[in-house]
Amino acid sequence: MPTLTDCYLRQTSSEEQKLYDHLLYCVQEETPVELIERFRQLFIEAKGYSDPEVRLALETLARSKDAEENFKLILNRCCHIPINRWQMKPKLHAAIPELVGLFENTLPPGGVHSRGGRRVRQLVQHFKDSEQYLTLQRLTRVVGPEITRQGSKSEAIGNLINRYPYLYEHCLLSDDCSYEHQQTVRQIKDRVQRRFELDLNKFVTYQVRLAGSKKGKFPESQSGRSIKPVSNPTLLSDRELGVALKHFVGKVDGDSTYQDLAHNFLAKSIQTPSYRDFKDELYEYLISSLDANYRKLQFNEKLYNYIKNTLPRYDYQKPNEFLLLRTSSKLLNFLVVESPHRPDHYIFVDMITNMGPTSTIAMLLKITLLCHQVKPHLERRFSILFNHYESANGDGVPWLIQSLENAHIALSIHFGSADLSHLRQIL
Repeated sequence: MPTLTDCYLRQTSSEEQKLYDHLLYCVQEETPVELIERFRQLFIEAKGYSDPEVRLALETLARSKDAEENFKLILNRCCHIPINRWQMKPKLHAAIPELVGLFENTLPPGGVHSRGGRRVRQLVQHFKDSEQYLTLQRLTRVVGPEITRQGSKSEAIGNLINRYPYLYEHCLLSDDCSYEHQQTVRQIKDRVQRRFELDLNKFVTYQVRLAGSKKGKFPESQSGRSIKPVSNPTLLSDRELGVALKHFVGKVDGDSTYQDLAHNFLAKSIQTPSYRDFKDELYEYLISSLDANYRKLQFNEKLYNYIKNTLPRYDYQKPNEFLLLRTSSKLLNFLVVESPHRPDHYIFVDMITNMGPTSTIAMLLKITLLCHQVKPHLERRFSILFNHYESANGDGVPWLIQSLENAHIALSIHFGSADLSHLRQIL
């Protein structure tokens, strides 16, 4: 999966460049309605296009020997030319799902006389089954009209992608993504994340004021106005959100926060003589916050054996940042999910079933706080689960929604750009 530092490496042909330059000019000069009509004529109709040179360039690309592999990449890039610009203007966001929706109504190749036109139609039909088109559909759920972006527990998991900006880099970028599109996703991610952190802050402040008003600590109204309600920005209940916030912000082990525990562990590990001893200490660090009843089950033994058998060839070396990163990554594979090709996640579900989603996410957070570089790897684990259940109804996998919401809260508190530490004083 590409990262935000990758770039579009495939060499661009002269026909491709002609196509891109043409669309770049049109998106600057025309309205979204006019440009969408251009896309329909050029790619869906594949005949009678107003600019014969552009039509010929497209047909040449469609008839090339590597078209089966490259055409989906070219069409994807064509779509992102207007999308990258429209997403910067909220009034134009509605045009994005309209553009992507064009490809739901492809036409049969037989309706075109020219060989090149028939080939374009055929490849556009294939585009609908590509990873590139899937990422475009996800993107429409993120930047579509505001009314479609709220989400609920009862709809398909895939429709909730807009709620989780920490998944965007893994779910909205395909292998061929351009640097410009990567920057677009980064901008969208930052914008959605800032809004969530602001909404979370407002909701907690509202809850504190409301509770204080009911107890008579301060007047319910100020300047003659009652307290204005603020909506819960998550799909958790108010009670579940309160539990999560207190858990991730407050003290969890005496006077220590999760941040304190991680700092203390790292400070102590400097003196650890060997990687083998480090792994024993890591095991104790992780289970210290586990529910006592869950420890009695087989999980403790499984976790201990996994850690003990991790990278055994380094057992007598002194622990270092490389070993910490490798160990943390492997632990997240073990506790959540390994890869899209090996999507087993029974240990993760077992933890949630027995400990609850908040305590489960807390264990993953403890690992991430030890090694900040592993945070993208954790996000990738959740994106694998998200993609695995993308077409499932949320009612059928409530544990996944609760996990995604808890992870969003935990990551926002500890890695977000907004300072939410003051919540400690008012929770």
